[in-house]
Amino acid sequence: MAGAGWRTFLAVGLVCGVGLLPWLTSTDPAYTVLKARSAEREPTPEVLADIRRQLGIDGGPLHVLTGWLGGLLRGDAGQSWISGSDVLPDVLRALGVSLLLMAVALLVAVLTAGLICARTLRLGARRRLGGRRGGGSASAVLASLPEFLVASVLATVVGVQLGWLPALGWYGPQWTVLPALALGLPAGAVLGRLLDDLLPGAFGEPWALAAAARGLTGRSIARQALRRCVPALLPNLGLFVVGLTGGAVAVEQVFDIPGLGRTTLQAALAQDLPVLQAGTLALVLLAALATGATRVAARLLTGPALRDGALSSLHRPAPPAGGLLPLLYGLVLLAVVGLGLARDPLALDTGQRLRAPSLDHPFGTDALGRDLLARVGHGALDTLLLAAAISAAALLAGVLLGLVPRISAPLVDTVNAVPPVLVALLVTAVAGSGAATPALAVGAVAWAPLAAHTSSLLRQERATLHITATKGLGAGRVHLLRYELLPAVVPPVLRHALLRLPGVALALASLGFLGLGAQPPSPEWGLLLAENQPYAERAPWAVLAPAAVLALLGALAVSAAGGLRRRPAKPSSGTTDAAAGPERRSVAGAEQEPAGVR
Repeated sequence: MAGAGWRTFLAVGLVCGVGLLPWLTSTDPAYTVLKARSAEREPTPEVLADIRRQLGIDGGPLHVLTGWLGGLLRGDAGQSWISGSDVLPDVLRALGVSLLLMAVALLVAVLTAGLICARTLRLGARRRLGGRRGGGSASAVLASLPEFLVASVLATVVGVQLGWLPALGWYGPQWTVLPALALGLPAGAVLGRLLDDLLPGAFGEPWALAAAARGLTGRSIARQALRRCVPALLPNLGLFVVGLTGGAVAVEQVFDIPGLGRTTLQAALAQDLPVLQAGTLALVLLAALATGATRVAARLLTGPALRDGALSSLHRPAPPAGGLLPLLYGLVLLAVVGLGLARDPLALDTGQRLRAPSLDHPFGTDALGRDLLARVGHGALDTLLLAAAISAAALLAGVLLGLVPRISAPLVDTVNAVPPVLVALLVTAVAGSGAATPALAVGAVAWAPLAAHTSSLLRQERATLHITATKGLGAGRVHLLRYELLPAVVPPVLRHALLRLPGVALALASLGFLGLGAQPPSPEWGLLLAENQPYAERAPWAVLAPAAVLALLGALAVSAAGGLRRRPAKPSSGTTDAAAGPERRSVAGAEQEPAGVR
């Protein structure tokens, strides 16, 4: 009951905060509504007063909020301030479009994740994994591609040039394919990497060894390994469901899809409060449903082992992956940035507009004749450093909040229900526009997936046999948290944070693409993509240059994450079973030391 009350309080607070948006920005809602209705009409005091009377906002924000909530209890979400139509049918129609797009995109994401994990599943089923850990460079590149860039490329190449599929509008099943690919491919790459990180631990558990000894087929073992790993990822899958529904604003803009994300963004820009509040409420309810469904699915898949403390740890110490690839990627990235910093990113040469790559301009030039290598290099200082700082703060907040799931779980659901674009608008309303606004907006939501991942892993790790044995030998909570739980949970969450580092850069880029981030003439990567996207067909290098560096950042992040593992402890005499090693070490450590001290 306490959890339900906390969720209700957060949901009501979010909806009310959204309803105060015009007053937080200190702008007259009547003026914004007038410009949205008719930009040519003169905003005279008489006209504005008439609009305030029509909208019923003379009584102030409290009067508007209470009136809207009272109508909502009667099943009436009000009328749009812009069009005058009933809000509820329009929001439900937009929600239906977004749910259909989300379902197809989720199917694409699951298929993509399956392809990424296919080699690990095949090797694990044949007992040939050994110490292999997936490199994941290709999946990292895929996860690092901006959704709006993938959408633009698909629309231009597949939709316009090749004519294979329709590129604009929303009129039937064929119109779902391209936007679903744009949304599902990056999301599936992230899910696939997280799943591939867990599978070697599942194949090394005692049940897998026993199943192989009894002659079970490799396909059966692989299927059970998937069932063992999926519950740890279901919370993040729930976050993806909500994110693909309300956070697909840029893709909906590119393909002209009347989805809930685009509807909410347009309502926020026009300060159409009834539509904005109803859309936000729909996303909050969807987040609650998705969270409840993933929790039930996790319990069904795990079975009584979670309750009885009979699981094995999926996060055993393992040899770190080789350091050659991250070193190579890092050197290439440093070389690009270094060469770019030596050039002037603001120098204009209109006679060199949209030039192809050459010795003088290795990355080509943009529509104003500026050197793209210079702009990419100087933009790295803004994009990379800012993304790294946000990721570090998100990791710290995610781990700390993930340790207290009763508090963090409702907060994660509420935060995830708000599209990043709407968060940016709220941050702008409170803190004002500026260079820090995108960072605050992205940082406000970047911790949520890490907190959900931490809580999920912690819940399963607490149900493992070696934790039960260590408790039985007298270990206290501090000892368990410091020496058993955190060493098992933090490394995979840290790898997850590194995997999301390019995603943080992409979120900053998306805000720039939508005009809510850096402003010209800044060389920030998102702004580079936004400025050059209209020329993608004529001068593809203008878009591919910043996109390639983003992909390189993703490959660097994932390959570096492979080295963030606990090294196996030296086996003590008489310990030969690798699969039982961590449990035996935990028990031995508890026997040799007083509880809570090491």
